[in-house]
Amino acid sequence: MRLEQLQAFLAVAETGNFQQAAQKCGVSQSTISRQVQSLEATVGILLFHRQGNAKLTLGGDRLLPHAKKICQIWSTAEQELLDLQAGKQTELCVAGIPSACAYQLPPILQRFSKVYPNVQLRVTTLGSDRALKVLKDGLIDIAIVMNNPFLTASSEMVVERLYEEKIQLLLPVNHPLSKKESLTWKDLNNVPQAVFKDGYGLQRLVQDQFNRQGIRLHAALELNSLEAFRGVVKQGSLLALLPETFLVELNHDPDLVVRSLHDPCLTREIVLVTTSDRIQIPPIQYFCKLAAQMIQQEMPVTLKSAL
Repeated sequence: MRLEQLQAFLAVAETGNFQQAAQKCGVSQSTISRQVQSLEATVGILLFHRQGNAKLTLGGDRLLPHAKKICQIWSTAEQELLDLQAGKQTELCVAGIPSACAYQLPPILQRFSKVYPNVQLRVTTLGSDRALKVLKDGLIDIAIVMNNPFLTASSEMVVERLYEEKIQLLLPVNHPLSKKESLTWKDLNNVPQAVFKDGYGLQRLVQDQFNRQGIRLHAALELNSLEAFRGVVKQGSLLALLPETFLVELNHDPDLVVRSLHDPCLTREIVLVTTSDRIQIPPIQYFCKLAAQMIQQEMPVTLKSAL
């Protein structure tokens, strides 16, 4: 059973005449007759009385509401696909790491909404690994995350490099290590720290660096909010390794100290990720280009110098 057979059946049922049905469908009468006959052969029953006007048989009468429903469903689906290609989607879902959601995304969302005011934006803060998973599962359209080649190597993934930033140390002003102007990784051996929870790329990056240095990461507390890190470090004896994007504004907080670590300097690469099918949709394509342009243009000077 094919869609055009059902459409021919409906046209004959509505007009009561094979010739008028052919005119309505823009095909020859023989084509309409052939499609109806093929449908009758498929269902195994005559659908029309053919004496005079084409009148529905009992079988045709039973088929009619189902044929209407099937054709309506297809018409709706076809229109939705056309709308999608024309950029008339109703929402766009973005997931990003905490620093991106807090600092990079707000001006992008504002600019995007002016161009696509009818597209509802949905933004979720997630760790890099989780954001990439929900992107693969089709739950979001775009992820702004720390690059993980193991998760973005698939041919379906479209990856746009945004920027690279340092990972620096945040300490309370009264911490013993805050008195040292120059810190090494060895200074952090077994020192209690606040760290990101599992599923955040930064947690894995920091742990890998400790392993390479042959020292122990003492994860005394797990968090998933940048503001929580600020409060915990400020009030206690813990320190934290955090992205420079977040730490730039804390340099002038009298209760906190920011220090860089060298030999090596730890950095992370931030990327925008979507999929090859989504990048063809106009609003998603525009958002990706806009994000790349605005983030790369508006990065703080301190971050640009790290590239």
